[in-house]
Amino acid sequence: MRKAALALMLSFAAVTLASAQPERPAITGIAFVRMYASNMQASQNFYGQTLGYDHTTRNGILTYPVSDSQSLELVPLPSPAPQSRIAAIGFTTRNVRALEKYIEAHHVNIDQPLRDGSFAVRDPEGHLVYFVQQRPASTKVLSPRAASHRIIHTGFMVHNRAAEDAFWRGILGFRPYWYGGRKEGELDYISSQVPDGTDWIEYMMRSADAPAPSAHQLGSDFHFSLGVNHMADAVAALARNHCQGPNCTRTQTGRDGKVQLNLFDPDLTRVEFMEFKPSGTTCCSAFTGKHPSAIEDR
Repeated sequence: MRKAALALMLSFAAVTLASAQPERPAITGIAFVRMYASNMQASQNFYGQTLGYDHTTRNGILTYPVSDSQSLELVPLPSPAPQSRIAAIGFTTRNVRALEKYIEAHHVNIDQPLRDGSFAVRDPEGHLVYFVQQRPASTKVLSPRAASHRIIHTGFMVHNRAAEDAFWRGILGFRPYWYGGRKEGELDYISSQVPDGTDWIEYMMRSADAPAPSAHQLGSDFHFSLGVNHMADAVAALARNHCQGPNCTRTQTGRDGKVQLNLFDPDLTRVEFMEFKPSGTTCCSAFTGKHPSAIEDR
């Protein structure tokens, strides 16, 4: 009798605790990637002329709309300069106020409280992460000269996978998508999709005892990807925008089987054009989620 009563009490306590935790609102995709620029004019030439994006200025931030729900942003490089040239990444959510409460309930410090439809936290390795209230979709065509109108993923350097997984997968609900390595058997790239969409983040794993990365390695690790249906169309658009150098036409197939083309902005942040779906051999792991597409209903 006592055992049955104790079991009932524990069951009731578990239900009460679960009901006290707020439900996580939907996190639907990447809203923006914000880059530091040491030379604003040079960066404006790259993002405006070479990539073909028009720009506006919001709250002192130079903003290049990629679509009605995504943008690339530029802010001046501060002094002393941080290691990464990616200042912040943002994600859309269907209920930003409820998401802030949900994250607070999971004992994550709010770095920048909710204001004007967004708030920010830092992940366990200090990366600044915003969550932005999703707006109604629009059919307006933005930046018609641009080679891509979709940001599909962003990558950043990671040293402690367990800590990052506890935050991104455990609290936020990001889902495994693919993993691979620079060499067979290595685990260097770990991709996780947003819980309620197909955009993804990518851990660029670096061991704690690895040599200090060069500026080029940093820019390669801290990167973002622009999705395209056919790489030939992106190459043609870059040519129309007078892209200079061999990288403008140098395509390759990545370890994930997707055709890609890599450019580097003036501060060496890697801009990775990538086809939405793999067309070559995929190494290391199978994909475990739906691939992104040119237009998505968030």
